[in-house]
Amino acid sequence: MIRIALIASTAVIALLWGVNTSLFSRFPEREAPRLLAHRGQHQMFDREGLTAETCTAGRIRPPEHAFLENTVPSMRAAFDAGAAVVELDVHLTPDGAFAVFHDWTLDCRTEANGVTEDTPMTRLKQLDIGHGYTADGGKTFPFRGQGIGMMPTLTEALDALPEGRFLVNFKSRRAEEGDALARLLTSHPAYRKAVFAVYGGGEPTEAAIAATPGLKGYTARSAKDCLLGYLALGWSGYVPEACRDTLVPVPVNYAFLLWGWPEKFYNRMQAAGSDVILLGAYEKGDTGSAGIDDVATWRMVPAGFPGFIWTNRIEKARTYAEESGFCAKSGAAGGECRFGAPPSPTVR
Repeated sequence: MIRIALIASTAVIALLWGVNTSLFSRFPEREAPRLLAHRGQHQMFDREGLTAETCTAGRIRPPEHAFLENTVPSMRAAFDAGAAVVELDVHLTPDGAFAVFHDWTLDCRTEANGVTEDTPMTRLKQLDIGHGYTADGGKTFPFRGQGIGMMPTLTEALDALPEGRFLVNFKSRRAEEGDALARLLTSHPAYRKAVFAVYGGGEPTEAAIAATPGLKGYTARSAKDCLLGYLALGWSGYVPEACRDTLVPVPVNYAFLLWGWPEKFYNRMQAAGSDVILLGAYEKGDTGSAGIDDVATWRMVPAGFPGFIWTNRIEKARTYAEESGFCAKSGAAGGECRFGAPPSPTVR
């Protein structure tokens, strides 16, 4: 009886291994990873003890460049540094504009107070978005006075960078934001081409996807449903509905748990119409914005990975990738990195 059980167990293990091993799978040939620049090129900050309410402008590291997040110059710098997609944050204001700004309130980065989405764009245009940045606990403010009028609207960003591709992050839970974006994209084909995907607040994200043919996106709930569903059923090769025609964000330190990681998993998601975004290491309490931001984390990226790589250090990405050996082990000539082009819009 014990022998039969052992034989049966061995057979099951062998079957699972055979169905899910990537030993005989390959990533698509001639495809390079595509860099996704979170907030454009921006000031880095201390992530220790970070929460959704932390004022990150008040804990920046000593500046290495002059760019401020979510501004047109920061986005342009990100594309120049090799980004295929730039992530930006939006709030629908009372006067009908999408303000491109990260924070829910104005008091961290600007000289004003109040809720961002409750403030007319005409007022937001008067603010100094560099006002609150400090690297020494408030002794000096290196960007004060330099960000006046630099908060763009979404349409200004899209017009300024017509060849760019963008991942739009809804900061609210208002479905009307998704409806408003859908109307904007439907009425302006060039904008629809530029907006690669959406994510963030569940209600606006779902509304935008429902009203915009071919638009991809994800929420915290849909990402969780996808990954947990795949953990439960992916052993059979089945891809859950939550993983189809979407974006699948994968924390690099948990990726090994996914059936068929890396090649077979990636190919299954592609066959299901989904793109994989490789995030930084997830830790308990993380806000979800950790990226592939240093040499050590780049070493965790599978050789030849052709999906999207989320980074907060777009200006350092190529250097870190080369120093980590990622490019050499991926077959790049001379170990020199090659990154992929912007994605083509999916319009149905």
